[in-house]
Amino acid sequence: MCQHRPISTDDLLPEEDICDLADFFKVFGDSSRLKVLWALRHGELCVTHLAELIGMSIPAVSHQLKILRHGRLVRTRRDGKNIYYSLADEHVEKILDLGLEHSDE
Repeated sequence: MCQHRPISTDDLLPEEDICDLADFFKVFGDSSRLKVLWALRHGELCVTHLAELIGMSIPAVSHQLKILRHGRLVRTRRDGKNIYYSLADEHVEKILDLGLEHSDE
């Protein structure tokens, strides 16, 4: 006989929250975006430097940054004509670290 505490639908996340969480994790499901995020762990970079660092074209990096901005995982800072990208906050770095730790187990 099962010895667990019964749960009810009140214990579950609302469907809207589940969908938002699924969308959030989908952003991490692409290796190109993970390369960009990992590079930004070390400080802010412009698109040109990001592209050189991770070996992608500038348009490809720009496309990934657009998705990461939409997912609120990166932020921007303008300096004249240049735009610099960085991780949105310390949570993004923690998620990357926890994901790597989990995959290494």
